Amino acid sequence: MQAEQEDRFQEFVRARWSHLVRTAYLLTGDAHHAEDLTQTALAKAYRSWRRVSGSDNPEAYVRRMLVTCNSDRFRKRRVKESLTDAPPERAGRDEAVARVEERGVLLGALAQLPPRQRAVVVMRYWEDLSEAEVAEVLGCSPGTVKSQASKGLAKLRTYPGLAQVMDRAPQGGTK
Repeated sequence: MQAEQEDRFQEFVRARWSHLVRTAYLLTGDAHHAEDLTQTALAKAYRSWRRVSGSDNPEAYVRRMLVTCNSDRFRKRRVKESLTDAPPERAGRDEAVARVEERGVLLGALAQLPPRQRAVVVMRYWEDLSEAEVAEVLGCSPGTVKSQASKGLAKLRTYPGLAQVMDRAPQGGTK
């Protein structure tokens, strides 16, 4: 890679690292897996940076790599991950603890979704991308995004404890 291309890649990573890790965290439900996933996607982006940087939206290109690498993770390992239903009880309950517990419930609910539905829900409702943008990232039609979002939201509504978390959330939901 030429020095100019490498400088652009490093600038991209510095500017987008935290955003990409946050998206990966929502896809994986684990901070360590999220960092590994982000590094894997960025390593692949580095190898083909000329093509990635030449696209209309390099961030969307790398976001698609995140989703693909996350799907590959399940194909290769086939390791069943299970999250606990509730965090351990704590003495006293303040607002910060409540937010952590609510986040745990949300991540547990997201972990129950199939990878494709989770990717759609995360990008559509957490990243606030349009249906067309999500479709472009995932390489599918907007209709597929709509159906996957609908199925994912329906499954989330049945998750134990999530309704109570959303009832306690301030207007606009939790983010």
